[in-house]
Amino acid sequence: MTLLRLFQKNTHSVDWVMLAAALALCACGLVTMDSCSGNDPLFSRQIVWIVLGVATFFGAAFVDWRFLRNRSVAAGLYGGLIIPLVLLVVLGHAVKGAKSWVAIGGFGIEPVEFVKLTLIIALAKYFSRRHIEIRNFKHIIISGMYAGIVFVLIAVQPDFGGAIIVFLIWFGMVLFSGISRKHLAVVLLLGATVFSGLWLFGFHDYQKQRILNFVNPTRDIHGTGYNAFQSTIAVGSGQLFGKGIGYGTQSKLRFLPEYQTDFIFAAFSEEWGFVGIIIVFALFGVIFWRILGIAAVGATNFETLFALGVLCYLGAHFALHVGINMGLLPVTGNTIPFMSYGGSHIIAEFLALGMLSGMSAYARAAHRDSLDREFSGGYDR
Repeated sequence: MTLLRLFQKNTHSVDWVMLAAALALCACGLVTMDSCSGNDPLFSRQIVWIVLGVATFFGAAFVDWRFLRNRSVAAGLYGGLIIPLVLLVVLGHAVKGAKSWVAIGGFGIEPVEFVKLTLIIALAKYFSRRHIEIRNFKHIIISGMYAGIVFVLIAVQPDFGGAIIVFLIWFGMVLFSGISRKHLAVVLLLGATVFSGLWLFGFHDYQKQRILNFVNPTRDIHGTGYNAFQSTIAVGSGQLFGKGIGYGTQSKLRFLPEYQTDFIFAAFSEEWGFVGIIIVFALFGVIFWRILGIAAVGATNFETLFALGVLCYLGAHFALHVGINMGLLPVTGNTIPFMSYGGSHIIAEFLALGMLSGMSAYARAAHRDSLDREFSGGYDR
């Protein structure tokens, strides 16, 4: 009875619209997995991950996250989750060529998914304390070092797709923090320099081939360009209304690789067509709109910047995944939030939404107090 009263008391902090949109995207992914997986247990496993993700969402929505404003807490979280990345590089076991996984009780966990959230917390804390001085270029460098450590540790696994997401999170939060145009030009120049260095000394041959295939998609459709070619076929063959659930030949006959993770958008588009694509875009639009609303009423700069960081995190995953599946970007291996198979990213994404719901609860209280003081003449005393 006590737990029920606690739940009823805290339901005001739950953003039901955002949660409903996320669950609808999960349903889109489940339908695609069920129609394509055959005897694979992906569908039932994904339901378990979604249930755990929703439980995480509600747990996070009932937490008062103001303790994250403490510098030592943010630094401790950042340092604590960097350690698993270091251990993965040194001791990790490669799965499909990348040391990204930690085996716990028969399940594989990707620490990088939670490191992304921790990086958002660290950057939000850093920029919230220095928002007035952000035009000083040293803050761009220092914040870049926070992200750069994570970027390097992920890139050497090698997980270049995850490293790109980290860069986009940092770059987006820098833009939201108010970087000057001059400094933006310097950052872009540094980015081009880093890319050149990676091309010469960091990229593996298969990663270079993916970029070359992006420049010329038909150069090797039977080899390194196969995945991108099959993905564009799947998306295009869906036409207006799709082939129907269970009738997607590219994914059903396994021409489309990794249909449950890296190319689930293509598999979904083949069966649902342009109408299905519009539905997916609309659902993501709802989530992004709700996040912007939470950012607009943040109790402090920290909450606002954290919300914008989550927007960069989810938006980068969405844009990269869709761009790759439609042949607009090189194949790097990225999941799409809430739809792709996997437990780590599902739990991390629901955790992020739950934290935003929790922050919006005390943000509303803070704004009510502000209005009360204004109308009572509290600011004139």
